[in-house]
Amino acid sequence: MTEVVDDAMDERALTAAACLFTGFAERSRLAIVQHLLLGEHRVVDLTAHLGLAQSTVSKHLACLLDCGIVEVRPVGRASLYSLAHPRATRALLGAAEQLLAATGDAVTLCPTYGAVGGTGSGAAS
Repeated sequence: MTEVVDDAMDERALTAAACLFTGFAERSRLAIVQHLLLGEHRVVDLTAHLGLAQSTVSKHLACLLDCGIVEVRPVGRASLYSLAHPRATRALLGAAEQLLAATGDAVTLCPTYGAVGGTGSGAAS
């Protein structure tokens, strides 16, 4: 019986991890997250800094908000977005950089998800 419970917990953990990584998997969302490591920003600030359309930034912030990756607080008529867990986010992105350094070009050359010819997030949305 314990194995069934452990397997169910493993399945939930795998599903949660897959959902988390999906939140970071789109290039524009990742750029937004990386920029929010610098501190709070309004949508207009993010559009100016990242060169993305307002609708794109708003769409990705809504996704990140739904995933619990960012949080928002109203200030007058504006909304300021920030990372919900900046320390954990910085650690995750740092670990990703270490893994990328260890694998070299393998990820970007991957025929399935790589930047060249794959279905990965090589193009900004």
